[in-house]
Amino acid sequence: MAYNVTLIPGDGIGPEVAEAARRVINATGVEINWETVDAGEAVIEEYGTPLPNHVIESIKKNKIALKGPVTTPVGKGFRSVNVTLRQELNLYANVRPAKTYPGIKSRYNNIDLVIFRENTEDLYAGIEHKVGNDAAESIKIITRSASERIARYAFEYARREGRKKVTAVHKANIMKLSDGLFLESCRKVAEEYTDIEFEDVIVDAMCMRLVQDPENFDCLVLPNLYGDIVSDLCAGLVGGLGVAPGANIGEDAAVFEAVHGSAPQIAGQNKANPMALILSGALMLGHLGEVDASQKLIKAVTAVLEEGTALTGDLGGTAGTTGFADAIIEKLK
Repeated sequence: MAYNVTLIPGDGIGPEVAEAARRVINATGVEINWETVDAGEAVIEEYGTPLPNHVIESIKKNKIALKGPVTTPVGKGFRSVNVTLRQELNLYANVRPAKTYPGIKSRYNNIDLVIFRENTEDLYAGIEHKVGNDAAESIKIITRSASERIARYAFEYARREGRKKVTAVHKANIMKLSDGLFLESCRKVAEEYTDIEFEDVIVDAMCMRLVQDPENFDCLVLPNLYGDIVSDLCAGLVGGLGVAPGANIGEDAAVFEAVHGSAPQIAGQNKANPMALILSGALMLGHLGEVDASQKLIKAVTAVLEEGTALTGDLGGTAGTTGFADAIIEKLK
């Protein structure tokens, strides 16, 4: 069976890591028809936006996309392409595994957790305005439907993957109405999954406990803002954003992407580590039902890391983007 997949190379190092990921995914033997569409800074002059309509239409048509990093200016300019995609396509579940791999420097040995971040509301709804000249206000939106939906996704994933515990992360002790509703929703959904342990932890305590004993956690479910922060923290525990894959899942479409940014300072130098986007490709294969190919790809990445002879500079090696991908392809053979 052949799959039609939208490929968004992105900008900065995006095109390099996207090409590496495309080559590696092709080497698994899964037949994919790639439809390449451009987004990011390079298309603003032509289309007046970093996210032209034809990009969104391509994803709606193909249902699946693999996306390289796209630059987001800080404090000015266009809003995040990532946030816009999630809202336009209703990609409500941001799924980010954090796992220790051999050969990658970390203080920990046995981390294997998954973060489930609600992707459509909270402060990231982008509803904000100035209050006079000296103040600004952002509106935090939490709804029962969105909270129950992400909680159910986390529990279903845990049951399907044989995981034992789901932890809801919140600040309901202070934001009693908004975060209180999120926690109430998670507790309600948890009652339907008596085979899976459920707990809740206040977000600041969660950050401390993740640093102290991350091996004790399994699945974390969080509102949008906390999920963004905690998922980066978890990436740091296992070696950094360069090894952190991500998926954005909705009812009708899914976009798989590396968590890291576009790193324009090393663009075009064959230095970028493509591991995060390659592992995002493994998540994509699993989502397509190609579970054997997904596991085969993860094993090939692990083997290259264990061998340690084809690592990129950020992992302590001297190989380039293409060399790392070539080594994985050789393992797949």
